[in-house]
Amino acid sequence: MDKTAIRNAATVIAIRDRMSDPHVLMGQRGAQAAFMPNKFVFPGGAVDADDANIPLAEPMPAVCRARLAEDAPEDLSHALAAAAIRELWEETGMILGTSGEWPIAPHADWATFAATGHLPSARALQFVFRAITPPGRPRRFDARFFLVDADEIASDLDDFSAACDELSHLQWIPLPRVREFDLPFITEIVLAEVAARAHDLTPPENVPFFRNDDEESLFLRLKGNVDPRGRAD
Repeated sequence: MDKTAIRNAATVIAIRDRMSDPHVLMGQRGAQAAFMPNKFVFPGGAVDADDANIPLAEPMPAVCRARLAEDAPEDLSHALAAAAIRELWEETGMILGTSGEWPIAPHADWATFAATGHLPSARALQFVFRAITPPGRPRRFDARFFLVDADEIASDLDDFSAACDELSHLQWIPLPRVREFDLPFITEIVLAEVAARAHDLTPPENVPFFRNDDEESLFLRLKGNVDPRGRAD
């Protein structure tokens, strides 16, 4: 695998008690990690080839799918949604899905999720941020960030026993205190967006996009092609 290639990735910002005392779910990357060692991050990771074929009980809102397709060579909304749900499960043990039987045999990376008796559901995912890792980093990702209300999670919010060991010190951090932790720069920017939207349950009017390619760095806004009722054309 070309480690300098830009890989599509999905990150999940789970927020609980958002109307009264908002907390976000984060964990710490290992000291030996090639990408962002020791940093506190949201759960997330690269899209796998099988993610595009994973059955979803429900898709993301149409406006989010439209914005994911903007400034992209292909529609990756399904694969990104599946990757977000898979990474949330693998790294935290949280289940974003609905009860049901899989219509196909689950791929190996999804076997433990399927064993919980749930189908992945993207209905509650809101696309809120996109950023491409700048050149010169040991790993580069085209990361899409998805906000999800913790009330939509089907498992115990305080039970991390099913999590893998990729993130340590998993915890729900009070939103006003997050910046006391060692954070990547882009995470601090995303958190500012989250804080501004903590009490808003609807998708944002547009999505910030930090596009750092080899020629230039741009700050864009993704609006998607939607009608006034919020449906994709």
